[in-house]
Amino acid sequence: MTRQQLVEQIRKKKTYLCVGLDSDIARIPRHLLNDANPIFSFNKAIIDATKELCVAYKINTAFYEALGVKGWEAMEQTARYIGNEHFKIADAKRGDIGNTSSQYAKAFFETMPFDAITVAPYMGEDSIKPFLEYRDKWAIVLGLTSNAGSKDFELQKMVNNKEDFEDEVHVISQHTNYLYEMVLQKAAGWGTTGNLMFVVGATQAEEFINIRKLTPGHFYLVPGVGAQGGSLKEISEKAMIGDCGLLVNASRAIIFASGDKDFAEAAKKVAKEYQKEMQSFLNQQERRFS
Repeated sequence: MTRQQLVEQIRKKKTYLCVGLDSDIARIPRHLLNDANPIFSFNKAIIDATKELCVAYKINTAFYEALGVKGWEAMEQTARYIGNEHFKIADAKRGDIGNTSSQYAKAFFETMPFDAITVAPYMGEDSIKPFLEYRDKWAIVLGLTSNAGSKDFELQKMVNNKEDFEDEVHVISQHTNYLYEMVLQKAAGWGTTGNLMFVVGATQAEEFINIRKLTPGHFYLVPGVGAQGGSLKEISEKAMIGDCGLLVNASRAIIFASGDKDFAEAAKKVAKEYQKEMQSFLNQQERRFS
């Protein structure tokens, strides 16, 4: 899916909601466990209930890989069932030496029909490039995550020496940046605003203004609203741009809104609440940028 197609869906549906299919076999309604593939049955019902209220689905591959062959079957079935009108994200957090990343890219972009995959930038440019070589596909680079452990590395200050000449005198000045800032600035040059996004956690709202300055044109995948407590209002006000530039993900708050037979209806109700709130922010954005 191209950026233009994604933006068209956002404008058409008046939402930038991404529904996270973190479909934990231990939490789906018990009556589904008798189905041939319970996870796919659960996902199908959630998709049918929410497809008019969101523009993207994010499949957290860990919940599928843990189930072996059945899980992989459910993941592929789900991705194909979603279809082409929604942006399909494999939340796989891959990233390895080039030839290995090439195989990961083939798995998720050729064997399975995903539009995007989350990737870890720790191993550098050559570990990300294979994902960016596919036309109309996206790499979503981990930037600043929503977990408590983000302070261990991402929010550590890094000292950089900058060499310059002032009045023909050699001067070395020191600048400090967070590690995540260096990642954003470096990784932004590996791709374009049409094939590279960043993961920015909703619980890091105080950093969004700075992040938007560093990467003014990129889309952000924003997990952490709902169950993790991130503020949709704060994110939208600080990071939205002319064509929105946001995919805000909610997983547990939507898909596990009920554990009974009404789970799909309950998911639709919560998704509708998000959609309505997002529509108000999009309307404000249209007035601001018109």
